[in-house]
Amino acid sequence: MQVPFVSFEPMHNEINTGLEKALLDVLHSNWYIRGKQVEAFEREFANYCGANYCVGCGNGLDALFLILKAYDIGCGDEVIIPSNTFIATALAVTYSGATPVFVEPNIETYTINPALIEEKIGPRTKAIIAVHLYGQAADMDAIAAIANKYNLRVIEDAAQAHGAEYKGKKTGNLGDAAGFSFYPGKNLGALGDAGAVVTNDVGLAEKVRALANYGSDYKYHHIYQGNNSRLDEMQAAILRVKLCKLDEWNGYRNEIAQKYLNKIKNEKVILPVPNMYGTHVWHIFAVRTENREKFEKYLNECGIGTTIHYPIPIHMQGAYKGEKWKKGDFPIAEKISMTELSLPMYYGMKEEIQYVIEMVNRF
Repeated sequence: MQVPFVSFEPMHNEINTGLEKALLDVLHSNWYIRGKQVEAFEREFANYCGANYCVGCGNGLDALFLILKAYDIGCGDEVIIPSNTFIATALAVTYSGATPVFVEPNIETYTINPALIEEKIGPRTKAIIAVHLYGQAADMDAIAAIANKYNLRVIEDAAQAHGAEYKGKKTGNLGDAAGFSFYPGKNLGALGDAGAVVTNDVGLAEKVRALANYGSDYKYHHIYQGNNSRLDEMQAAILRVKLCKLDEWNGYRNEIAQKYLNKIKNEKVILPVPNMYGTHVWHIFAVRTENREKFEKYLNECGIGTTIHYPIPIHMQGAYKGEKWKKGDFPIAEKISMTELSLPMYYGMKEEIQYVIEMVNRF
């Protein structure tokens, strides 16, 4: 049996008529940037997250960068981020002019360990970016308590956690602001790059909207040195169709994950640990093994697609060569990078689920 790591076909087949209508509606409207579709999606997604405001932008990296810029976090400042995350989290801090400060994750949940944050806070610290990695919310109460103590902003990197919950509240409504990515592979994915900032802070929302539009609050009036990062009408229309199905699709992913968690019985394979305070949406089903290269090769030979998230931790990437970090500085992130392997996880999996389970157990 062939099991791809991800497939959009089952989900798109289910909503094909709606997608085609949405695209044709935009085509025939002759309005393609910041129009009615974007306005409607921003309203609907803010409501979905339980927040007051949503501002569409070009991608998830831009969303985080725009938040930092809108909060005037920049040169000379420091921002705490997890040592185990996609590089976009660090790049957003770097682009703002600030310096990323790494904090190790919890080895079981993969999200930032709040117990290690306080020791990294200094006089230049301005914010904590809490990454809801792989679809699971970080421990936001503990993070908020630290942030309140030191008067820091809490920014959610929710790029992998659309619809995830923390103690009954959805991501996007757990900090001062949240950055979302709608890259096609996300639980809520566009048909290209897209992103959004979600917040309850009206001042931030207005500033982000201006910054993302060349720093302009109205045409040819520029109050900031801004950027061009706007959600287009086509992507917004697609996202509106998919948003209606997001909870259903997330529920299906959870069913797959529960089967993996209950039926994978192999002492060589370490399963992820869902936290007790939230709802995981399983963007990634990340397992770990000391024999990853052999495990990956074996699964691929069985026809099972896999991916590594992420093979090189940020502090060892060439992009940050010359910084003060070196191998061994963040052993937990390095351990994860050397042992993590992601199993197939997508809406529409059926007999493929049992096949993956059987092959993993035979390893």
